[in-house]
Amino acid sequence: MKILVLGGAHFLGRHVVEQARHRDHTVTLFNRGQTAPGLFPDVEELHGDRDGGLDALRGRHWDAVIDTSGYVPRIVRQSAELLASFVSRYLFVSSISVYADFHRTHIDETYPVGQVDDKTTEDVGQFYGPLKALCEQVVEAVYGERAVIVRPGLIVGPYDPTDRFTYWVRQFARGSHVLVPGSPDRPVQLIDGRDLASFMIDLLENRDSGVFNATGMRIAQRA
Repeated sequence: MKILVLGGAHFLGRHVVEQARHRDHTVTLFNRGQTAPGLFPDVEELHGDRDGGLDALRGRHWDAVIDTSGYVPRIVRQSAELLASFVSRYLFVSSISVYADFHRTHIDETYPVGQVDDKTTEDVGQFYGPLKALCEQVVEAVYGERAVIVRPGLIVGPYDPTDRFTYWVRQFARGSHVLVPGSPDRPVQLIDGRDLASFMIDLLENRDSGVFNATGMRIAQRA
């Protein structure tokens, strides 16, 4: 396949590119060229801005798009609509944060998503989950059965810049007592970025569509 990756130079995007190349797909990157420019010197890299600077994508054809960097519905709509006639599948990386709450376990893809009263807001910091849900709706409205929505949980693994998971691993590895929030029996779910990237390429290769939760098995570990 010819795959366009919106992003591709940061954490999950890097794993997507590596996994796609490992399977002999042809990859094109579209980003601003500010994060790790030249990271993949033998991969075509187009530069622009998702908000009004998509000219480099016009007139090009790909079999699939993987959108790893969409957070605001207005901006996601720009790329979704521009590429609708030139790609077969649009895979949008969303989040399990879209769900309205986590009052129960075993939440599946039919569980209600969060809402925001002001659908014009672009405050990602405050409304991350509901805005991701609105982004999903944009992609589904434009692509219909050609839309693929992936909702990961906590993504871990190489290139993770956040330290939100590795901090705990280091502390436990030192063998000392560690103060952790919540109940020691609280279930935790993770997914390695490499596994997530592989899963997403599987979806495209199989020409799947729809919404998919993407997170690992539930683990309950006493501290």
